[in-house]
Amino acid sequence: MKYLFSNALRRVAQTLSIVLLAMVVFLGFNAQPAAAYPFWAQETAPETPREATGRIVCANCHLASKPAEVELPLSVTPDTVFKAIVKIPYDLSAQQVLGDGSKGGLNVGAVLMLPEGFTIAPADRIPEEMKEEVGGVYFQPYREDQDNVYIVGPLPGEQYQEIVFPILSPNPKTDKSVHFGKFPVYLGANRGRGQLYPAGNTTNNNSFKASASGTISAIAPGDDGGSVVTIATAEGAVDEVIPPGPTVLVAVGDTVEAGAFLTNDPNVGGFGQEEAEIVLQDPVRIQWLLVFLAAIALSQALLALKKKQIERVQAAEMDF
Repeated sequence: MKYLFSNALRRVAQTLSIVLLAMVVFLGFNAQPAAAYPFWAQETAPETPREATGRIVCANCHLASKPAEVELPLSVTPDTVFKAIVKIPYDLSAQQVLGDGSKGGLNVGAVLMLPEGFTIAPADRIPEEMKEEVGGVYFQPYREDQDNVYIVGPLPGEQYQEIVFPILSPNPKTDKSVHFGKFPVYLGANRGRGQLYPAGNTTNNNSFKASASGTISAIAPGDDGGSVVTIATAEGAVDEVIPPGPTVLVAVGDTVEAGAFLTNDPNVGGFGQEEAEIVLQDPVRIQWLLVFLAAIALSQALLALKKKQIERVQAAEMDF
């Protein structure tokens, strides 16, 4: 009886394992990889998102240039929570081409590289007012052993044209690897889908060109909902496969040169990067500065009083 019960449990476990494996495979095939673009930077550059040239790796897939901005306080004191506001502006009426060729809203994402020692503030250190500004944004470390580089997204651009990062400044008194001074902060921010996947293959968010010179002999529907443009050349027919999304601009009978555009450019997004600076200020220096300013103000007041006293003495001597 015990043996039969053990076999039954084993069969149930095997059945559950098969079901779970099937679910994982199904979900994997039905995932939307085009929406996960901020995390692809980790695949192309696992060590750091900033290349030796200063370019942030998101620019390898998001080829269009768009503005980005980061707002920081000029200086902060140790062990203080402050805001870094990342701005990713774009026209909210713009619709991008999705993976299936349909139109939809733009997502946004960002990479923020903080100085060594600076990190995302723990939840119990963030003021309630700042928590409301942060919202439900999840900040993921770029690497498990790096707590000063973070990526966010994809996020709906309609809600997150401004992303608030709650930052905790380090304390050089407890962390001897950190020093007071001025440090750079690097931002990379994108909106919309990119033009390349990490492997280098193109997305449908591109304009497509003719690979050969000739005459357009046919334009037929493609298997995936796109189009197949056939170019008749001296060497034979060349089929150009256009994925769903871009609009075909040529017509049958048109003559095209190699490199000529066959479609429009559907991309409405792009990538931008920005560099800023922040000062980790020693509170003792600020205190001494206040003392110095107070001393100057006091000395100026004493000089003014002394001058008045001298003027009174001179006036009294003239009366005699």
